[in-house]
Amino acid sequence: AWVHGDPRKVIYPTDSYGQFCGQKDTVNENKTILFYFNILKCASPVVLINLQCPTTQLCVSKCPDRFATYIDVQASYRYKPDQWNYFKQFCKPGFNNPRKSVAQVLRDEDCPSMIIPSRPFLKRCFPDFSTKNGVLTVANQTTFRDGRGKTRNVTDLREAANGINSVLDARSIGVKIFEDYAISWYWILIGLFIAMVVSLLFLVLLRFTAGVLFWIFIFGVIGIIGYGIWHCYWEYDHLKGIPGSDLTVYDIGFQTDFRVYLQLRQTWLAFMILLCIVEVVIILMLIFLRNRIRIAIALLKEGSRAIGYIMSTLFYPIVTFVLIAICISYWAVTAVFLATSGEPVYKVMANQTLCKYANLTCDPETFNKTNVTKLCPGAQCTFAFYGGESLYHKYIFIFQLANAFVFLWLVNFAIALGQCTLAGAFASYYWASRKPADIPLWPLFSSFGRAIRYHTGSLAFGALILAIVQLIRVILEYLDHKLKGTQNSFTRFLLCCLKCCFWCLEKFLKFINRNAYIMIAIYGKNFCTSAKEAFFLLMRNVVRVAVLDKVTDFLLFLGKILVAGGVGVLAFFFFTQRIPIFAQEAPALNYYWVPLLTVIIGSYLVAHGFFSVYAMCVDTLFLCFCEDLERNDGSTAKPYFMSASLHRILGKKELSPKKA
Repeated sequence: AWVHGDPRKVIYPTDSYGQFCGQKDTVNENKTILFYFNILKCASPVVLINLQCPTTQLCVSKCPDRFATYIDVQASYRYKPDQWNYFKQFCKPGFNNPRKSVAQVLRDEDCPSMIIPSRPFLKRCFPDFSTKNGVLTVANQTTFRDGRGKTRNVTDLREAANGINSVLDARSIGVKIFEDYAISWYWILIGLFIAMVVSLLFLVLLRFTAGVLFWIFIFGVIGIIGYGIWHCYWEYDHLKGIPGSDLTVYDIGFQTDFRVYLQLRQTWLAFMILLCIVEVVIILMLIFLRNRIRIAIALLKEGSRAIGYIMSTLFYPIVTFVLIAICISYWAVTAVFLATSGEPVYKVMANQTLCKYANLTCDPETFNKTNVTKLCPGAQCTFAFYGGESLYHKYIFIFQLANAFVFLWLVNFAIALGQCTLAGAFASYYWASRKPADIPLWPLFSSFGRAIRYHTGSLAFGALILAIVQLIRVILEYLDHKLKGTQNSFTRFLLCCLKCCFWCLEKFLKFINRNAYIMIAIYGKNFCTSAKEAFFLLMRNVVRVAVLDKVTDFLLFLGKILVAGGVGVLAFFFFTQRIPIFAQEAPALNYYWVPLLTVIIGSYLVAHGFFSVYAMCVDTLFLCFCEDLERNDGSTAKPYFMSASLHRILGKKELSPKKA
């Protein structure tokens, strides 16, 4: 890609001769904008941006700023040379023959038949549309002469530049959004810093509040369901004796107005029974799983304590972010080089619709020597697009897939490296006999060094397996997009099943890989052995896994909502100038929601970064805890490495030796 690619094809527009507009050290160095001879031939801006508009395209230094036709300019060039000098800058380079007949000039497309006031957009000249009293105008005019003897309405340009008004409006909004960012960026950074501090405090306080938050939520759910049961009974009793309330759902059949069903006693009875079942299930789960819930909460508290001793782990996500940013940059640059590695393809552009040579490829150097110009007067060999017929160009799509696969592999490797590094640091905390005295110096850096030196192959192998599945999912999505509208029911069903299966497989592999990396960090074994041992260890503790996973997910989700919501509310009151103390400091914005949404989304991502470390810590401590239970029995010869709180929760029953 780097040998054949040319990113200038993306940066610079290309004229009808395959030359770049605005490229340094060329004749077009000062001509940065692309001008279309007859924009009426262009169906839409998509055609223009793709450089496939069937009209001559020319590099110019600026867009036209007035209405003019070639007929008028040629007729008056003797006594109004300024008009001719202005118009000829939009003609082909070197053309300066006003004596040439108008018919021949338009046939050979030496000059455009007309120019209209335009302004540059995406480095291309588009009509300068505006509205006046609800009427579409160009330079305050509703009509113009097309240079071929016709007076046309400005609305004819609307079809040629379909959707350009909305695009220009979007550009105007984009400018205002940029202005908002320019005057509020430091306040946004302050908001993100507050989110970082709040996230850190939440993690530190979890060792004291994890149990309280969880039980408040559980009893809150039980109370809400209990109220629902009471309300259903009240409605059921209230409808007693009311005519028609004793009918069944079967009697009234299907009704589009669902409020009808709320007038039946049977409906409220069904709701009450359903809620009673849910209530009983929750209470029974709490009774039978109470010990495992206590273990999960104790592990959450232990995770908070571990992070307190190894604070550097909270900032490791920055390393992962940098590595992923490098991967994305590598993929994007290579993809651009691949996409721009085609050779210029020229095609015959003919004014006559019956020309048999139209749209055929041609060679601009030999085109004038062929019979095409005689058989199709006015035909030209103009640049169409970039492509090629060589073996390399035929397989560019395959190369793009290979590039995407490398991207997925590298990203998964960067994530795996982070997970293994964090797991090694937190495992060193758990297996320390005396905490924190026996925790090794610089545990995070030591773990990172071990992962790079000893476990690179294992991490790459795990990332490879996941990348293969993800690539298959990408191909399935591509096929689904390509076959949309033409596929039959069976094909649609098959694709849907395959997408669902590979989605589930990807989730399962991510779970297995995550725990395999933890075992690699603890024991240093290869990927397959670690994955097998992690899987069977989890299966022997499947109930604990389920309870811990749900308790952790709930508390971390609550934390993310708390951080993003709290900082978002504060930002809302600040940017809307509703805080009297800071009313004068708040910037005047076009759209207050621009920095507000940025702060909310950024706060959520900051919280996610901190809490991902915490989740990895809890998962590592859990696997260490399970290994500790199976390998040790609490005796003097084989003492437990777990904390005193976990030791107390297990009680005497679980202090006996356990065999794998």
